[in-house]
Amino acid sequence: MRKTAIVLTLVACFFTGSAYAASDAFKNNIYNPGELRPVDSVLKVKVGQKAPDFTLKAVSGGKVSLRDYRGRKNVVISFVPAAWTPVCSDQWPGYNIIADIFESNDAVLLGITVDNIPTLFSWTNQMGKLWFEVLSDFWPHGAVAARFGVLRSDGVAERALFVIDKKGVIRFIDVHNINQRPPLDDLVRELGKLR
Repeated sequence: MRKTAIVLTLVACFFTGSAYAASDAFKNNIYNPGELRPVDSVLKVKVGQKAPDFTLKAVSGGKVSLRDYRGRKNVVISFVPAAWTPVCSDQWPGYNIIADIFESNDAVLLGITVDNIPTLFSWTNQMGKLWFEVLSDFWPHGAVAARFGVLRSDGVAERALFVIDKKGVIRFIDVHNINQRPPLDDLVRELGKLR
């Protein structure tokens, strides 16, 4: 528990400081879409229900299926709207801080956007090393986001987190204000409930 408190303190410092300490070259390539409508979709899944299965192309090469983790790992899915945008470019590197918490709760993270693989490859390389799989929901465009009910009317995904247990059952959903990062302490607490 003490380790979790220390990590959360570091997380708080990280996110109240200068966000992501990226190079100026990276920062100059970030597109700011301005303030967006907080939520623009209708959720199609609920807590206690089996998560819809999917198979998507991964930036690391090959394909990743949700069913590959059934019976083996808890899964957190992080949908973000778009590559090269400010909040998304801060949110995913923040998960590097709590990678050990995922590991200690026998969980993996899958990051999903509607961007294509070349875009995601370039963006994630500029962010630095991410420990989790980054997946493209590009074609058919946003099909996985639509299945979960987090595809927005403008074609990007909501900023949403789904915690799925080893049986494939959704245990937590946070469709967050698209203009803000979801709090890491909420995710840490939900992961702890999977023990």
